[in-house]
Amino acid sequence: MLKQSLQQKLLQKLSPQQIQVIKLLELPTLQLEERIKKELEENPVLDEGGSDEAVQEDLQEDDQEINDKDQEEFSLEDYMDDDDTPSYKLAAQNYSKDDKHEDIPFSGGTTFHEQLISQLGLRILSPEKAALAEYLIGNIDEDGYLRRDIDSIVDDLAFSTGIDTSFEELVELLHVIQDFDPAGIGARDLQECLLLQIKRKGSHNPDVKLAHIILKKHFDEFTRKHYDKIQKRLNISDEDFKCAVDEILKLNPKPGGAFVNPMSKPSPTIIPDFILEEEDGELNLSLNSRNVPDLHISRSYADMIDDYSKNKSNQSKDQKDAVMFVKQKLDSAKWFIDAIRQRQNTLMLSMKAIIDFQHDYFIEGDEKKLKPMILKDISELTSLDISTISRVSNSKYIQTHFGIFSLKYFFSEGLQTDNGEEVSTREIKNILQECVDNEDKKKPLTDDKLAAILKEKSYVIARRTVAKYREQLNIPVARLRKEL
Repeated sequence: MLKQSLQQKLLQKLSPQQIQVIKLLELPTLQLEERIKKELEENPVLDEGGSDEAVQEDLQEDDQEINDKDQEEFSLEDYMDDDDTPSYKLAAQNYSKDDKHEDIPFSGGTTFHEQLISQLGLRILSPEKAALAEYLIGNIDEDGYLRRDIDSIVDDLAFSTGIDTSFEELVELLHVIQDFDPAGIGARDLQECLLLQIKRKGSHNPDVKLAHIILKKHFDEFTRKHYDKIQKRLNISDEDFKCAVDEILKLNPKPGGAFVNPMSKPSPTIIPDFILEEEDGELNLSLNSRNVPDLHISRSYADMIDDYSKNKSNQSKDQKDAVMFVKQKLDSAKWFIDAIRQRQNTLMLSMKAIIDFQHDYFIEGDEKKLKPMILKDISELTSLDISTISRVSNSKYIQTHFGIFSLKYFFSEGLQTDNGEEVSTREIKNILQECVDNEDKKKPLTDDKLAAILKEKSYVIARRTVAKYREQLNIPVARLRKEL
């Protein structure tokens, strides 16, 4: 049974312009440059060069006429009178079978596994054993380790390829692979990796010989840094033990890392989004727009719309379609320019609020001057939503007179001292770092001792909190920081 009813709904929807502003706000300077270049290529109405004020004056001058059409890169007639262009070429990803497509080859270099397979070709092996060795190489990870159990590889070969082999045969082939360069390739664990490397150095050097004994017979004690136990069992002096440890420290725990993957992309260059300059105690903030062109709407297309709108009665269907196309491009260009301008205003408003909040820090550059600050604090100062502040601080950098920093660096939680003063957790982490840097490496400070030191400085922090901050600073536990 059908029924009719009236309903009222209150919905929130983002307009295309708002979505465009949000997407542009998230982009750092380098990606913004690429986005603007893409828009310039796709929208012929959008042009670069000149200031916004000059563009506005240019659009308001109706008495000027452009007579030299030969100098125009685009014109409205290009969309109306181009009868020679087949319709299939006006559709995206649709080409004629007669079109010629040429792929440009490029050199990709040699990968880590290709290097190992090339060394395998230098060994005299039967085709069957060569295929098994190549399968083993395929199971070696990027660090150079064979982390899979050999029994599991035997089962895989039997079920997936139908090749019947044995544990002993694969171990024999693995020893062949372990003789490849660099030393340590094909090891099944860290101990085997280091032993393979120390064996390459020979046994003529007494320090190398002692290092081999330590790795082979006392590896667990060595990893736990129980140096006293090792020296007592081997009955060796501090100097001899130190020389042996130095030989071990020269070894590479990840031999596969010596190969550079040609397909991996290099780390992107950091380009600051803001530039902060200090002059006589005054801070001057500006956006880094050196490679971001000034955008404006092409005057020629604006004039075309005016001309054709005055003669609507004499227009054909093709002319109306062409005018509609140009009008859509004009609207798109205006929205894009407004979105860029709104992005700049939001960035400047947010960054100025951060500078005002952390003014003492930006003057001196002293981390101890950093105040506890969260996204909500800047949101309240700017009257912007917290999600907007989060987008502003994401992947953005500022260049100051004391270095380049990520905007997220200035946000931190707070903690109260015995005196009731609120300090940033970053200040506490700096104190922890200084304590660890200046400690006696033969007797490193435990978390309990670090907590006691902080308590003396009026920072009452539990031991588990000290451990959390220590882990955030990538500082190992005291036992692993012990040195000879």
